[in-house]
Order: sequence, then structure tokens, then C-alpha cells
Amino acid sequence: MASRFPISEHVAKSARHTTFYLACGAPEATPIIFLHGWPELSISWRHQLPVFGALGLRAIAPDMRGYGRSSVYSRHEDYAQEPVVEDMLELLDSLGAQRAIWVGHDWGSPVVWNLAQHHPERCHGVASLCVPYEPRCFAAEYAIECADRAVYPEAEFPAAQWDYQLYYREHFDKAVAGFEANTRATVKLFFRAGNEDHQGKPAPTAFTRRNGGWFGPDNTAPDLPRDERILTQEDEDSYTAALKRNGFFGPDSWYMNKAKNDDYAERARQHWTLKMPVLFLHAKYDFVCETLQSSLAEPMRKHCTQLSEAVVASGHWMAQEKPAEVNAHLARWLATELPDAWKTGGDND
Repeated sequence: MASRFPISEHVAKSARHTTFYLACGAPEATPIIFLHGWPELSISWRHQLPVFGALGLRAIAPDMRGYGRSSVYSRHEDYAQEPVVEDMLELLDSLGAQRAIWVGHDWGSPVVWNLAQHHPERCHGVASLCVPYEPRCFAAEYAIECADRAVYPEAEFPAAQWDYQLYYREHFDKAVAGFEANTRATVKLFFRAGNEDHQGKPAPTAFTRRNGGWFGPDNTAPDLPRDERILTQEDEDSYTAALKRNGFFGPDSWYMNKAKNDDYAERARQHWTLKMPVLFLHAKYDFVCETLQSSLAEPMRKHCTQLSEAVVASGHWMAQEKPAEVNAHLARWLATELPDAWKTGGDND
């Protein structure tokens, strides 16, 4: 039997950018727009789109720039936050809506935070999985300030678990080559469920520069079995095909724009305090974006006046590992904090 709420494919195209996106739900309903991170696709939200479409929203998930069927660019600066935010505003305009509920994960999270910071009038509310709000911008230097030094003694781990981000800056081409050496193996390696046994231990990302790269001397991801708790064979094939087609230059370039992102954030300093409803979901077993023992979430708590928080017992790929829990937290937050926005067609004039 065909679903009453099928997921459909769309393209929003302007003179400056093309965004491919998936959609589910009534076109006239309030948009809830889900933004993926590294190295994902719109399908990262495959478990959320039909649920929120069925609940009366227009659920949207784009391929972000550099990914999938959206525009791909050849310069690092094309992946700074300001043009990415502009992509999302154009997408929202193409939907005929003034405002949306924005949900981000990984690098999609800084985008929703920047939308809230620079364009609060386009936001009913914002939610983030794993990556908390940092008003200055999302950059290694600011995350390092919040490191849990009980796990990462400064003398041994000066950059803590954020060492990998510095590796991108120092050896960008080698990082790209390593991910592309065996793209399917890279996908299978990264998309894995959380493991509570790693709690309290340094994350592998703390050793990236010490090991000479992500994968050591061979600079190729080990070929591990697919983690079926995260990916089906179809999902693995989709991620692999898209990343093979476009490569990792674009995805990795998101890490290369601290100066531009700093400047962008500084221009919005008067809006650093977010006054709309905000939801943050902590991943209990995400030991890179670790927010429960470190102070990484403290800037968010200081700068969000309507903050709700919850913990999901998952690793980093929360929306794919624990979709029922994620959907329940989002639905509860919408019902309690944004009941008017949830009405079909709510305030989108």
C-alpha cells in the first residue's frame, strides 16, 4: 500500500545556487526544514520526513551545498556560513513561506544557529542535534576552550578531540585524498552507532595529527562491515554514490572558513542572544561533540532565553540511530513551545 505521505523530490533554483530537496506533507503547511551535516545528504532525515509530514507540517530536507544534487563549488570560501544561510533563505522563499522551524545536525547545526542569529524573523524556532550554539561561530578554537581536561589533559591533547579540525587546515588535500581513496569504506567507517564503552576515553579524533592523518600511513579507510543500526544497503549505496560523484572537497571545505565565519558572527553581535524557542538534543554517546561532561553547551545556555534540552542515548548519527526518540522529542517541543506555528499554514504569510 502506498504511503499517504510519500517523500517527493524537488529543486529550488536561482541565478546563484541550486538546492535539491526532499519534501513530505501538505505544500501549504508550515515548513520544518532539516539540515544535514558532514558527510551526509537529505536522506539523513529519511526517518523524520514522513513523521512530520503526517503530523501536519511541510517537512523539507535539502542537500546542502557541496553535497548530492545541489550546487558544488571549487573554492573553500564558497562553503562559509554566509552563503550557506543565503541558500536556505532562497529555499524558504521558494516555498512561499516567511518563516520555518529549522532543525540542524552536525554542520547543519551552525546553519540553523546562524539563521536564528542573523534572520530571527525567518524562524519560528530552531532545534539542534549534537552541536550546541556558540555565538562567535562554530570553530575548533572555541570548542577547545570547553574541553573536558579530565579526559584530555592539555599537555597531551592541546586541541582535545577537536584536533581533527586543525588537521584539515594543515593537510587539506591529504584529508580529501584519504576519504576518496575508498569512498564506500569511508561511509561504512563513519556511520556507526554510539558505543558506551568509549565513555571517558579520548576520542580517535584527538589523535588525527599525531597519527599523520585520519587513517595513518595508508591514508585509506579500513573496510569494516556496514553498521545496520544506522544504514541499510540502499543507504550505504546512496551516500557512496553521491560522495564519489562530488568528492570530499566541498564537505571538507566547511571546516576551512573560521575567519569568514567569525566576521559573519561579529556582524550579528546584537542578536547573539536568541529569543525564539530553542531545542537542543544531547547525544549521550557522541564523544566528539560531547556536551554532557564538558562545558560545550554553556555558551548556548547563556545565550538562549527559551531553551529546552533533552538527552538521547545515541551516538553522533542520532536521527538515524534513534529516530523514534528524536521524533518524540521534536514533536513534544513543537506541541509545547510552538503550538501556533504547528497549525497547518501557520503564520507563513
